[in-house]
Amino acid sequence: MRPWIGVVRIGRMVSWIGLVWPSLIVGLALGGGLPGPVAAQAPVPDLADGRVGQIRFESRTPAGYGALARREAAPRVVVVGTLRLPRNAAARVPAMVIAHGSAGVDTREGAWADRLNALGLATFVVDSFTPRGVRETASDQTQVPTAANVADALAALHLLATHPRIDPERIGVIGFSKGGQVALYTALEPFRRAVVDDDRHFAAHVALYPYCNDWYQAERIDGAPMLLLLGGRDDYTPAEPCRGYAEWFRSAGADTSVITYADSYHDFDAFQPPHVVRTLVTGRGCEMVVDLDHGVVKLRSTGEDITATAGKYARECLGRGATVGGDAEARRRAPEDVAAFLRRTLHP
Repeated sequence: MRPWIGVVRIGRMVSWIGLVWPSLIVGLALGGGLPGPVAAQAPVPDLADGRVGQIRFESRTPAGYGALARREAAPRVVVVGTLRLPRNAAARVPAMVIAHGSAGVDTREGAWADRLNALGLATFVVDSFTPRGVRETASDQTQVPTAANVADALAALHLLATHPRIDPERIGVIGFSKGGQVALYTALEPFRRAVVDDDRHFAAHVALYPYCNDWYQAERIDGAPMLLLLGGRDDYTPAEPCRGYAEWFRSAGADTSVITYADSYHDFDAFQPPHVVRTLVTGRGCEMVVDLDHGVVKLRSTGEDITATAGKYARECLGRGATVGGDAEARRRAPEDVAAFLRRTLHP
């Protein structure tokens, strides 16, 4: 199964996936959503009762990014998040939505929740897969479009803002690889407005090793501070396009910081040592810019409009094989760098 782009004027297994797969991207020629089981228990409309633990809430499964941006009707689904409050918090606290990668919720998300709780933040780990009847999407990204993860994160923002122990003005999002894309794309106004019907937006965005070869852009973003943590040796979702994407966010008005761990690869916070996975399909050779407002796809290097042939281009720009695994120095530094950023932006 290979990633591609379908365009109509844009009309562990492997936890590191960050590419754009069929029906994930724009869903541009497709309508509707993906079938999947809905949790039997009714979703909560708000968190006014101050509950914590596992919480079911309503989201939707858009066909792809274009369908989400255009606010097309999509199947409703009940997804699950696990809310934890920091110990001994006497007043309202900031919070972070945690967006998982293609392997779903695993020990990484729990470890980051522990770190963030220790800093004085509430954490809400969102499981976008299990309620949709999916364990992982690394082997088949069509099972759950990444646009659904984006919708889930924004629905989680809306929900957390109703909790009496959480400061609605200090809710951020952090994600890893595919979840790193979620952390970035939730800043784009066409996506935010498709889910959140008021001015509520994330107050901080943290993306670890996201896929950035294809840039999604819009005339308006939420303007919240952003932090990108990148692997200097990442040959799966390379650092250089992410630095360029970060510069675009700066130009659009976001205070954007980038930290590159020079000797680290993709999935640098993992404990598994770096190793080559030759079957991985990588988009490191791609360079598309997707304009969500006007439905146009261009090449970054030349500005050529390839809207009509974007699917063909996306197939031909792919490569195969990449190195993934942890790095002790990056594993040590990343929590410190995230903590420093959050102290500056969310003031826990």
